[in-house]
Amino acid sequence: MGSIGGYALIDRLGSGGMGVVYLGLSASGRQAAVKVVHAQYALDEEFRARFRQEIAAARRVSGAFTAPVVDADPEAEMPWMATLYVPGRTLAEAVEKEGPLGGRALRMLALGLVEALRDIHQAGVVHRDLKPSNVLMAEDGPRVIDFGISRAADNQALTVTGRLIGTPPFMSPEQFSSPKDVTAASDVFSLGSLLVYAATGNRPFDGASPYLTGYQVMYEQPRLDGVAEPLRSIAARCLDKNAAERPQLAELHRLLLDLPDMTDPPTVTGHRRAPRRPGGTTVVPAAGGAGAGVRGRRVRRLVVLGAALAGTVVCASTAYYLTPASTSPADPAAPASEAGGSASRAAALPAGWQPWRTSLVRAVKDKSLSVNVDSVQAGCASAGSSVYCSGTGFTVGRLDAATGRVKWRFGSSPQSAERPLGVRDGIVYGYDRPDETEVNSAQRVFALDVESGDPVWTRTVDAGSPAALFDGGALAMTEGGKEFVALDARTGKDLWRSPVKSSAGTNCAPLVLGDAPYGVCVDANDPTQGQAALLHLDPADGTVHELHTLPLSATPLGDVGGQPLFLVPQQAEWESNDGRDEAYKSLLQVDPSSGRAVRLPLAGTPRGTATLVDGTVYFVRPDGTVTANRASDGARLWQQGTQIENLSAPVLSSTYDDLYFANRYGRLLALDRKTGAEAWTTDKVDDLGTSAEDRIPSLVLVKDAIVAVAGDKAFSVSSDRLSGSPTPSAVN
Repeated sequence: MGSIGGYALIDRLGSGGMGVVYLGLSASGRQAAVKVVHAQYALDEEFRARFRQEIAAARRVSGAFTAPVVDADPEAEMPWMATLYVPGRTLAEAVEKEGPLGGRALRMLALGLVEALRDIHQAGVVHRDLKPSNVLMAEDGPRVIDFGISRAADNQALTVTGRLIGTPPFMSPEQFSSPKDVTAASDVFSLGSLLVYAATGNRPFDGASPYLTGYQVMYEQPRLDGVAEPLRSIAARCLDKNAAERPQLAELHRLLLDLPDMTDPPTVTGHRRAPRRPGGTTVVPAAGGAGAGVRGRRVRRLVVLGAALAGTVVCASTAYYLTPASTSPADPAAPASEAGGSASRAAALPAGWQPWRTSLVRAVKDKSLSVNVDSVQAGCASAGSSVYCSGTGFTVGRLDAATGRVKWRFGSSPQSAERPLGVRDGIVYGYDRPDETEVNSAQRVFALDVESGDPVWTRTVDAGSPAALFDGGALAMTEGGKEFVALDARTGKDLWRSPVKSSAGTNCAPLVLGDAPYGVCVDANDPTQGQAALLHLDPADGTVHELHTLPLSATPLGDVGGQPLFLVPQQAEWESNDGRDEAYKSLLQVDPSSGRAVRLPLAGTPRGTATLVDGTVYFVRPDGTVTANRASDGARLWQQGTQIENLSAPVLSSTYDDLYFANRYGRLLALDRKTGAEAWTTDKVDDLGTSAEDRIPSLVLVKDAIVAVAGDKAFSVSSDRLSGSPTPSAVN
């Protein structure tokens, strides 16, 4: 993975709003958490200033319950900071996986956080972003991390016009009303919210948007349901709107000593919850921090696409959005046994099917080929009675959908591969970047025989653009991005080439919508300005016809009735959680014959990552809220708060008319397509490997068998046999 500042980067720990955190190893063997500022922010002086402030604040703090800074270089081309590495999950991850804390674990957390805040405040620093994803659960007590928006008492706070800095469910009232004047009492308020979350799994302030959450923080009483005494009274004092009425840390420490040591945590709703009415409460997710949310399936706006075409690697994970038709190329449908009478239908399963679980990673002898998991669109495509899986960290492989047995693997080492492009006429298509150590290394599109796994053909194409299948071949860019190229699906030879050109500019990328080839172009000199041009490419000869200009922030969704469909966000820039929790205001439908575009307002301003499925756009928020809007007119159909975070894109079961989802811990969920009511859910799956925090979950259907990918495992269940967790396959 390279090195920085003398630290060899040996693993990726997570990503936050300002940068990526790696596990680093010094020459002496000391481990450190190395935070590297995102490349797009390295030239932004405001972010450099915030990073310098973070380093200065963290260096002032030293204590048993904080992670000390061991090295830093804020002036480097890629600014970085190294803190002592603390093994352990975040509090958010611990509660998500195992439920609320109780007894000794809760008592130790509360006392440890008070001591951490004491050390922070004694250094003259106010943290200002105390939240579950900024608390590491080490074996010897919690550690408070991430001083990215803290403020030293003798420094001026950074002013960001029109933007609130913090995470609304864990902010204090004064952070909304007078952010320049927050004091140590603000961290006490955040501590109260955090302890309620730790004890119950729920946030005391939980609005349907950041603005409503902020209103609750400032004017409404906290929800303390499920918080037992004496913690309930302590939390209520911490959450007093008047900062002067909150307890001092010394008093708070004495009060928390009286917490019971052996009380069990509250019972958490488990396997097969009863269906709920649609329209559940929306929860604002905690943004940023190592381990916050699903980190890869980000909404890549066209402005970012344009930047990627200029030579960066961010476009490597855009294939899902740029080729929505190929996310599950041959998905049949699947059942839901508890969904309002659908259990009477018998599931159609592959011959000899049984629940299974199979590892997608195979060990390699050469340690230089060790797996570096990143957030990518790993997953499977289905065809017949087989699934074909690929992604970063494992080679392309064919699995028997009935047993999970691996029929063949392609490649001699773990690859930097995307999920398969699709399976057609006895060939599975994919692409990867063989030399993942080189940012601008060549990208390879390959076609494999489905029976043997032998290569049928391979082609080298532009590394900065996605490839996609259309009706007639594979669409990509030639090396250097100067031409669109269509590759014959059987031979890999050129069908046609078309030079890149448009009224918007010559910085172009291929796009497949509804099995038809398109292109999107922006200004090559400044892809962040102006408009993007949508091009239609004649599938027969590549003739270019410019259709319409698009906002740079538009997101391609797919095709409705032969017309490309795009999403238009409420804001021109990403506002929440790296684009995964954006608010959208309208749909944009383009007629490929006339170029006429029609805007359709979206009712209710839905938020989340969007997927077009059979005429409906489903928005999935990081907190598990799912919203359905009709693609033909933008009308809202339903909204459901599932409370299951980090869900995959939905897959539709035509047999049962349910939507299926997986989350990163292997939990499966079924929602009634018409109402959004929950039909069933499963427990998490154990032993998903080390990549579960980073891997984007996905699922496909083989007849009515669900095949899901979470972590580095694939597993299969039938929705009318949800009696327990999937059993391991005989072959791993």
